[in-house]
Amino acid sequence: MKPSSRLLALTLWALSTAAACAAPVWLTDLDEAKKVATKENKPILVDFTGSDWCGYCIKLHAEVFDKPEFEAFAKDYVLVELDFPNKKPQPADVKAKNREIQQKFAVTGFPTILLIDAKSGEAYGRESGYGPGTGPKAYLEKLNAFKNTPEARKTLADESKKSAEVNSKRAALSTKIKAAIDAKDFDAASAAYDEMYKDATGANKAIASINKALVSQRIDPANKDRALQYADEAITLAAGNDRLLKAFTEMRDRIAKGENLTQPRGVAPAAPTTPKVPAKKVDQGA
Repeated sequence: MKPSSRLLALTLWALSTAAACAAPVWLTDLDEAKKVATKENKPILVDFTGSDWCGYCIKLHAEVFDKPEFEAFAKDYVLVELDFPNKKPQPADVKAKNREIQQKFAVTGFPTILLIDAKSGEAYGRESGYGPGTGPKAYLEKLNAFKNTPEARKTLADESKKSAEVNSKRAALSTKIKAAIDAKDFDAASAAYDEMYKDATGANKAIASINKALVSQRIDPANKDRALQYADEAITLAAGNDRLLKAFTEMRDRIAKGENLTQPRGVAPAAPTTPKVPAKKVDQGA
């Protein structure tokens, strides 16, 4: 082989090797990803993440997305990262667009991975949360199990619609609870909590009762008996769930000792103010 031919062959080999070893490319614009995916006839993998605060998101990247197994897997997808940071600067238009996409697909926890059909724009696979230590093999098997079929897309669309309706209803009830507390109307707040948790099962029903105990303290700190009544109810409903049972028992003991749980420790009780309505935790790791 002539020196020039040998040099050309080595150059081509080096370029192909570099391409094969290149880390997966994550786009940050879903619309742009759809164009690329349509052209390449690939589905889209979207990662909804909180890169600077969500511990499970960080674990997922370190234990799966940064591994060689994922590099091979990713060749069949166009990758998109939609970030929801707490501290990192993010342009207002990007933040608004990401929120809009989050609401469209009813994503309520991070990390959430969606597999999307490029042509229809419909999701056909969803994996929420990450269990530290799962690793690439088991995690990628879950993603591979999703099939891009009309049936799968319809099922996921129905689930997303239902989830969006539930979230909208919870938001409306949270507004009612806040208004009831401002008006010092315990009965109205209690009714709203009953409605919010009416479909809860098992020990989760206890969450409504412990919230009533807290709202009671917020509205009328002097009414210890009512707060204890709902704390006891929460403990009864939490039977079988050791984590909730322990937490609610500790809260009940503190209320019995005269502590107002809606006030910071060490601070004398003050006149009731607008409370912080319990927020849904979004870091949904296993």
